[in-house]
Amino acid sequence: MVLEMAMESVFAIVDIFFVSKLGAETVAVVGITESLMTIIYALGIGIGTAATAIISRRIGEKDPGQASHAAGQAIITGSLISLILAVPSLIFYSKILILMGIDADVADKYGSYTLVVMGSNLVVMLLFINNAIFRSSGDAAISMRVLWFANILNIILDPILIFGFGPIPALGIKGAAIATSIGRGAGVVYQFYLLFKSRHRISLQLSHLIPDWALIKNLLRLSAGSTGQYLIATSSWIFLVRIISMFGSQVVAGYTIAIRIMFFTLLPSWGISNATATLVGQNLGAEKPDRAERSVWITGYVNIIFLGLIGLVLALTPSTFISLFIKDPEVIRYGSSCLRILSYGYIAYGLGMVMVNSLNGAGDTTTPIWINFFCYWLLEIPLAYFLAVYSNMQENGVFISIVVAEIAMTASALYFFRKGKWKLKKV
Repeated sequence: MVLEMAMESVFAIVDIFFVSKLGAETVAVVGITESLMTIIYALGIGIGTAATAIISRRIGEKDPGQASHAAGQAIITGSLISLILAVPSLIFYSKILILMGIDADVADKYGSYTLVVMGSNLVVMLLFINNAIFRSSGDAAISMRVLWFANILNIILDPILIFGFGPIPALGIKGAAIATSIGRGAGVVYQFYLLFKSRHRISLQLSHLIPDWALIKNLLRLSAGSTGQYLIATSSWIFLVRIISMFGSQVVAGYTIAIRIMFFTLLPSWGISNATATLVGQNLGAEKPDRAERSVWITGYVNIIFLGLIGLVLALTPSTFISLFIKDPEVIRYGSSCLRILSYGYIAYGLGMVMVNSLNGAGDTTTPIWINFFCYWLLEIPLAYFLAVYSNMQENGVFISIVVAEIAMTASALYFFRKGKWKLKKV
């Protein structure tokens, strides 16, 4: 799972690395688009979380047939939602960029990146859901291999389509979007091949793709909480980048690169914490709640140590990492300041994500949504605006608000985990 999540973060890192050669404005467009795509990620992760809670419980109960049936219904649910979201993205992509603070000329010139990425959100949705299916059944290595395959293809295609090669014309920033979509799409095709043809714990049949409205309703009920919590958390990034855009494209570019590096280092820890959700679900299904709790504490300690070391490195040498992507001294300065401040909260990030995922794995997706609502909307966004504008801290005020919100989220999740009501949840 650690390697899988590291590979998921490589998509954005590779795009930023090559696109940064085209200038700060293109990096800003990628950053804005990625902040908008967090809504898609939230939905994909939310449905995947609901599927994890159900499938892992069925696996713990030794019922692979019902686990496969639940997997098919999760795929149907995600596909319908992604197709609905694709329509406004294809029509209003340029206006969305302008609304987010991008100049109209820049939006017209580079908006094709947003068009392709958001218009092809189906492959992103399915990539998240299908990998959640593999993980929840205990086949986490498959998810890793899928993303290795997709990323290798993206790394090969990115420079070819961006800068041109032989008869292939240079497509610029649009080429990055096409390369990423092809890479992810190929990964989804590989996933379906494994789901239908392999002999792993989950083995799909066409009958599993016939809508079971009762199960879909249960999935939507569970995913409403999990999607809501991720949507609240990730949509807060949209508001933050809107505040940051007040200070210019170079600040947005520096912030974008710093956030990509942050996600790159955090996503392996999401892999560790995703293990918690699977272990909690399977152990509760096997009626072993004490072992479920012990797995959470062990995972939390591992995550704290891992992210604590990563945070120390980033705090000491942030400019080294930012300069790998761009040579503009102003962008490096803003990005280094962002990365250094964010690194101060890494220990809190490590414990918080494990606690939240343990609640999700048990099927308690309601508690985290209230935690996220308070920490990200009622605390982080108002604090970011106050510090950036009224306290005259500018972009650094936004960076500080992120750390404060994450620490508050960790403390809240720890409190509810220790209460133990999650052990009684039925799915």
